[in-house]
Amino acid sequence: MIAKAENKFIRLAPRKVREVINLIRGEDTRKAQALLCNLNRRPVATVQKTLTSAIANAKSKGIEEGQLYISRITADEGPMWKRFRAASFGRATEIFRRTTHLRIELDLKGK
Repeated sequence: MIAKAENKFIRLAPRKVREVINLIRGEDTRKAQALLCNLNRRPVATVQKTLTSAIANAKSKGIEEGQLYISRITADEGPMWKRFRAASFGRATEIFRRTTHLRIELDLKGK
């Protein structure tokens, strides 16, 4: 691992974020950014922001963007916000608002 970036407590369901990150897993960073630019999904903005941060972290170590690929990317479940909605017969039903912890690790292509 050359560089990493984490984004925690993202207000998106992990399942929806995983749909996006599965497309860029193992890809070259430039190709991954191009794929993300052409997707029309809500998690794309967050994944792009985190990927850009990981690339910037690698550049601060003196490594060029063209030498990097995504070696590991995960979208883990964060804490859920628990809310209640009124239901019939005076009951209440729970609503779970899910959050995501996104982690991206970059490595050199030649390794």
